[in-house]
Amino acid sequence: SIPVLRLCRRSGCHNKPYMNERVFKGDDERVRCAWCRSTPEYVLYHDTEWGFPVTADQRLFEKISLEGFQAGLSWLTILKKRDAFRHAFADFDFEKVARFTRADVDRLLADAAIVRHRGKIESTVNNARRACDLATEFGSLSAYFWRSPARDAQALAQDLKKRRWTFVGPTTIYAFMQAMGLVNDHMPQCFVHARAEEARSAIFGNSLRPGL
Repeated sequence: SIPVLRLCRRSGCHNKPYMNERVFKGDDERVRCAWCRSTPEYVLYHDTEWGFPVTADQRLFEKISLEGFQAGLSWLTILKKRDAFRHAFADFDFEKVARFTRADVDRLLADAAIVRHRGKIESTVNNARRACDLATEFGSLSAYFWRSPARDAQALAQDLKKRRWTFVGPTTIYAFMQAMGLVNDHMPQCFVHARAEEARSAIFGNSLRPGL
């Protein structure tokens, strides 16, 4: 959802020189991934969320749902609406969303605080039902997403599609993996890279290969 090289070139911020096209140094002298330099919202998201491991099922379902809503839009648009999405979708409790009816879909289509796209709304309800199936089969969404084969975006997208998930193409799934810490795509020079890796290792220890 965050095109690293393209976003930094389109940011319009030319008053501070890049260290290179992938990283930059901010006013606080910290080196960060270049994609986050365009807005304070991105900087905060980059520093505190992106790439850190997430194991809470509701947050995993939230992110994969919001990545679906993001298709064709900027992630900043979704990020600014995230609280509204949480309110509209029962804080992404997939067991509750799975029980949404046609009336709920109509209600969401009338909610100007979120992205009013019927296909994406209906996809989120469908995927909530599929998430319930996954949680039953694997014990939790976390157990499913963090098993080793799931770190391949193409394979994960294909498996989810076989399980009747929608809006889960490889690009969407890789963005989900980046954000949830299944991979650590902070640039090695970025000050967050080591922090994200430490957080991943603290949870999963030697089960994560270096650089993943």
